[in-house]
This record gives sequence, C-alpha cells and structure tokens, in this order.
Amino acid sequence: MAEQSGVQKVLVIGSVYPRFHEDAEVPWLRTSIAHLKKAGLDIQVLAPAYKGLKSHEIDGVKVNRFRYAPASWEFLTHEEGAPSKMANKPWLQLLAIPYIISGFFKCIKICRKFKPDIIHAHWPFPHAYIAFGAAKLFKIPLVLNFHGAELLLIRKKKWVKPLLKFAISQAQAVFANSSFTASKIKALRNVDVEWSPYGTTLETGTGNAEPHPINSKFKILFVGRHIERKGIRYLIEAAKYLPRDQFEIRIVGVGDLTDELKKLASESATPNSAEIIFTGKLSPEALASEYKTANVFTLPAIVDSKGDTEGLGVVLIEAMELGLPIVASNVGGIPDVVIDGETGILVPEKDPEALANAYKRLASNPELISQLLAGSQKRINECFTWDGIIERQIAVYNKVLK
Repeated sequence: MAEQSGVQKVLVIGSVYPRFHEDAEVPWLRTSIAHLKKAGLDIQVLAPAYKGLKSHEIDGVKVNRFRYAPASWEFLTHEEGAPSKMANKPWLQLLAIPYIISGFFKCIKICRKFKPDIIHAHWPFPHAYIAFGAAKLFKIPLVLNFHGAELLLIRKKKWVKPLLKFAISQAQAVFANSSFTASKIKALRNVDVEWSPYGTTLETGTGNAEPHPINSKFKILFVGRHIERKGIRYLIEAAKYLPRDQFEIRIVGVGDLTDELKKLASESATPNSAEIIFTGKLSPEALASEYKTANVFTLPAIVDSKGDTEGLGVVLIEAMELGLPIVASNVGGIPDVVIDGETGILVPEKDPEALANAYKRLASNPELISQLLAGSQKRINECFTWDGIIERQIAVYNKVLK
C-alpha cells in the first residue's frame, strides 16, 4: 500500500509508549504503529524516558527515549496521565521545561539521521513544540493528533489556548479521535480535521450477533479506571431500581475513587436492590471470562468537575467485538461509537433511573439485543477496523506530501 505512494518513513511522537514487551501502556498506539509497519512504512517512535530508560526496540520498532531529568525524577509520564500527576504534585510542572527542550533537540538529532517524510505528533500540547524545530529545519510536514485531554486543559490553564492555536496553524494536517474532539479543535481554529478513531486492540472479536445466555441473573459489566468522569457512582445508584433476583452489577478495575465507591455501594444497598460486585484488577484471562458471562456492557460516563469526559471510549468497541450490547451516556466521543437504537442505547448523563430502564429494556427483549449486536458489527466494519483506519491515515500522509 505504502510503496506506490509517497510516504515511506514516519516519526511518531508521544508522551507514553510501552517500556518493555509486556507493558500495557497505550495499546491502541502500539497497535496502530504495528499496522503502519504492516502497510510497508518505516516507523520510529520518540517518547520520554521513564526513570532513566534508554532507547530500545518493541515489536521491531525503534523507540528513541529522551532524558529530561535525573532518573529518579523521570516519572512525569506513564502509569497515569501527566495532567493528573501534576494536579497531585504541582512541583512536577517544573519538569515540563526540560521535557520540551530535551525532546526538541532529540527530535532534531533523530530527523537528521532517520530523515522521516512525516512527523506525526500525538498530544500536540506539548509535543507539537518538540517537533517544530526539526519540522522547520528539515522541511518535514507535521501532522498533529488530538485525543481530547490537551483541549480540556484550556479550561484550567488559559495560557495553553494561544499555544495550541499556534500549533494548529503550523500543522499540515490535523487528526482527532472523535467528532467531539474535532469540534473543540475547530472552535480554536477553523481547519480541516480528519477523524481518526482507534480500532480494537483485541486479537479477534467474536463477530457474534447472538446475545449471551442469562445465567440466573442479567449481568451488567463496567470495565475501566475508577475516576470521576467514568460516572460509576450513577451506576451504583441505578442498583436501587433493579430487582436483586434479576440483576447483578460487576465493576472491574481500580482507581482513586475505589474506596469511596465501595462505601457508596454498601450505604445505598437495600435487600431488594441489585447486588454490586467489585472485582478489583483482573488478569487478561479473568477479564475475558467477565466479558463472556456478561449480558450488557455499560459506560455511564459524565462531564466531570474539571470539564473532562470520554474522548472516544475504545472499551466500547472492544465490548461490541465481544458480542455485548452497550448502554452508555450521551457525552464526549461516545456517540461516534454508540448510535442510539442502532448500535446501543444512549442515556442522559448522571441519570441512574435512565440507566436502570435501559438495562431492564434489554433484559426483557433478546430480539432488541440481537438487533443492536448486528448494528454494532456493521458500525465496527465501517469505521473501526485497523485496515480502514490506517488506509485513511496513509491517504492523509500522501495528500500532505503532495
């Protein structure tokens, strides 16, 4: 695919990349790079070091690490997002300057040697600023990829806005992970934005449009970090509208709010309300088993107190692939994946009763589930297969090179 076209080499810049083969960080980025490589492109990655980590290879791709502090201080990225780390430890903001300067010079050094046709920078704040020097010096087109978080920073830090506006003006193409993110970019600067979602990182979906059997109770599954924007408290509150003998809620994962949510669940439990089970963090095998025995997947996301919400909700695509109908909130990038009544059920955010009614509707109507599963497979094939996503991405690269 790539050979007849113009683009041959791409330098991908990001704040996070797997540090060792089994590292589960940014699986979608790793998968997208594997597919670019499969399409015949030569790819290198530029990412920050983590606690002194040197440059290395993952999946046959060179990962160039730049050092920006003494090893014991190099934990600005990985494990959890830099913005939330900075919120908890404000002194980490001091590392942002050496981070950008060090990345800037490392980028020039790589481009001098690697000579990429395109620089593809994820999370343009601050990575556009790491890419600028090399892009200008060697006249390499710059593609920016927004994931939503950097645009939400503007609400808290007004000075980020002019920096992002300038970055957008310098790019030859702009990608967004969802139409929600695209609308935020266009509000800053009216440019063409290409929709570039993620596909699934699962080896294979079932492609199965058959509802899962109901074993004793209709099982409602949530998988994700226990943070405010996931809206888990509203799922817990929905339990009181669901009869205990018919429904069970299973909450997978951990996070800052786990203890608070467990407390809420035990305080709001009644003899008649659905049982809520917190599974903690699961092994891949145990997680696969949760998906197999669930009857619906739910993401009751909200716009949180910081103005943050779901960028795309790749977990929804994975649940669809595994043959589960979806009930989710109508916020952020979720409506790109869940089309109400066609690929799932959308409910208003922060509405426990609407959530409960949606689960009841599905539990009493296996035909509706079959219909939604067929719709979600169609939606995945049209928008969320990696081959399609990568083909569109390479087409943008080639347009930029012309």
